Amino acid sequence: MIPQQHINAANFILAMRKAKANLEPLPKWCRPATLADGYEVQEVLHQRLKFQGILRCGWKIGCTNKVLQELLNIPHPCAGGIMVNNTVFSGTILPWSAYVRPGIECEVAFEIGEDLPASKASWTREAILERVVAIMPAIEVVDDRYKDHAEVGTPTLIADDFFHAGVVLGTRTENFRDIDLARIAVTTNINGEAMGTGKGAAVMGHPAEPLAWLANMLAKRGVGLKRQDIVITGSMVNVQWLTAPCEVSIDNSALGSVAVSFA
Repeated sequence: MIPQQHINAANFILAMRKAKANLEPLPKWCRPATLADGYEVQEVLHQRLKFQGILRCGWKIGCTNKVLQELLNIPHPCAGGIMVNNTVFSGTILPWSAYVRPGIECEVAFEIGEDLPASKASWTREAILERVVAIMPAIEVVDDRYKDHAEVGTPTLIADDFFHAGVVLGTRTENFRDIDLARIAVTTNINGEAMGTGKGAAVMGHPAEPLAWLANMLAKRGVGLKRQDIVITGSMVNVQWLTAPCEVSIDNSALGSVAVSFA
């Protein structure tokens, strides 16, 4: 049985998303109190979206680099869902009006090649990479709809998919086994100007390390990654908050570039 308070919390979050309103701390009578509560509310939220024809097609992992962990005072990764309606490809033009305070993050996307049973735990980075069929450069679109992150609370941020607002995917690379993902160099550009650089190692030492964390975290909840799931594993460059419509591109030394425009 799903606790009524989790259903109420999911409905509250959905209403705030629809209104494009800042998400205040949830009422105490439905506010998730623990990380486990947050993920349970998130699952209810995803089921609500599924009833509306909006399907989950993968996962995002946030808070995987030290800078963001220190900024948010959250010393661990946090996962959220990726929805098919917010998954687009390089060159897409997105409406600026769809967001409250949009930002972009520079990431690597992994495409899962086979179902991973929830019964199997203790995934390692090496084992999980064997189940990946392709990788892509990616831009995560995030949206800061919170007046005070600390006051809203980490469980509620998780329930709300942890800032996620969309993902832009670049070209698939299937022959990636010889690429040292920890050493790839990336640059975030806004209107043609380089705004930040980073390395793959900025994300828990290796971009696939959060992928193993996600598989193990989901397995503890009885959930397994699915074939064709897309997983983005955290920003290698500090998040860039946008102040006006613009053109964004990310150059990845090993995987090529990916671009999106806000208009």
